[in-house]
Amino acid sequence: MADSETVLLIDAGNTHVKICTVHNGVIQTLKRIPNTEGAIHSSLLPYGSIPKALSSVLDQASTEELEGQLSNCLLITTKTPLPITLDYETPETLGIDRICNACAMLRLSQTHVAISIDIGTCIKFDVLEGNTYKGGSISPGIDLRYRSMHEFTGRLPLLDNRNKIQLTGKSSVKSMHSGVINGIQAEINGLMANYRECYSDLTFFITGGDAVYFDFEGKSDIFVAENLTLEGMYTIYSFNAK
Repeated sequence: MADSETVLLIDAGNTHVKICTVHNGVIQTLKRIPNTEGAIHSSLLPYGSIPKALSSVLDQASTEELEGQLSNCLLITTKTPLPITLDYETPETLGIDRICNACAMLRLSQTHVAISIDIGTCIKFDVLEGNTYKGGSISPGIDLRYRSMHEFTGRLPLLDNRNKIQLTGKSSVKSMHSGVINGIQAEINGLMANYRECYSDLTFFITGGDAVYFDFEGKSDIFVAENLTLEGMYTIYSFNAK
């Protein structure tokens, strides 16, 4: 693959699709569009037959439908050749976004162990040790926690607040906000502390659309990587284009 080649990356998430071009290994234009057929189709039209890579966490039918709109495209799956080894009991169930995040860390991390913290629909920790993916954790994100309290109780409202809030809620609504936002913050901080006890040579990479709603210590082992999944997609594409 020539270094000057331009590649289109399509990262299809549950609610939004990211579309970006990469030139000389650097992300250029980046669009974040709603995950609707019309929006995706119109956004892809200008790119014609340039090389593409598609990563999707959608169901098989939706992924195949999206792939059908693309020419000259590498669909990244759990069977795609990877620059890392998957030490995972059920690799066929592993989310493509988690694989991409791990591959991105292989290129970006200067430490033996790297952990991505992807805060979106779900909150995902993923551990890369050397060039081996070791697994991680998945828990509900902000919207899933709000929705579960509303749907599985008789009187709690459906909320979507993401603003900072006091630790002690003075109303039921504020208590729900505190439980979700402060609870997630405590969960993340606690898992990071646990991983620091396990590994001394460690770097955390923070990513995901909801990461902006949480605070992280200004430590040298924490980096914000907004486009971590896209970086990983390009790493996988380059590995397969050799």
